[in-house]
Amino acid sequence: MFTSSASSSSRFLAAQPWFARLPRVDQIRVDESLVHLSASRGDVMLHANEKVAGCYAVLSGLIKIQTVPVKGRSSSFVGVACGEWFGEGSALKDEPRRYEVMALRDTELLCLPLAEFEHLRATSIEFNQFLVTQLNLRVSQAMALIEATRLRTPEQRVALSLSRQFWSRTRKLSLSQDELASLVGISRQTANRALQALAQRGLVTLEFGRVDIPDDNALMRFIFSTPEKKPGLRAS
Repeated sequence: MFTSSASSSSRFLAAQPWFARLPRVDQIRVDESLVHLSASRGDVMLHANEKVAGCYAVLSGLIKIQTVPVKGRSSSFVGVACGEWFGEGSALKDEPRRYEVMALRDTELLCLPLAEFEHLRATSIEFNQFLVTQLNLRVSQAMALIEATRLRTPEQRVALSLSRQFWSRTRKLSLSQDELASLVGISRQTANRALQALAQRGLVTLEFGRVDIPDDNALMRFIFSTPEKKPGLRAS
């Protein structure tokens, strides 16, 4: 479902450093080109194997990027919160989207259409710098996820999903256990046990529907520490 929310998208754009450096005529054109896409919790907002329409930002809500489910199971790549961009890699490639995007909450996306995306790439140094930063972030996230899946305990995987590697804008995460479990790819029960273990270590503080990170450095040291030999939590 497409909606009109011009004022909120204009405020969002005004906060983007690359947008502020554009000539006024380009700012107006980019603002007017944005497409709004809204969905309810649990809806697939962007389907795999479809033509890519552009680059996206989360105007409100929370989404996760995942593989297409096979027999009801899928692998989550990353969650994207309000205020963040995603899909820049797909927009750069002339091929169908390889993943799907699901709303974990009621969510509204902004789509920067492919034509505008390409125009900005061709004319704006600041926009290209933004893309380089985004792509570098994706590479770092991918490498961290590969290592976490192969070598880390469920507690460390949960800690990684709470780190600045994935949530750079805030250290007070409005995130339910169901949402966290979905992002990490574990059961809600395993996510709950992992959170309790992290809280006992003093690495997180827990309130209803919220996780606070008091010390990012301590969290990162735990994530990349050698897993203890004693039996840990089993992912499910």
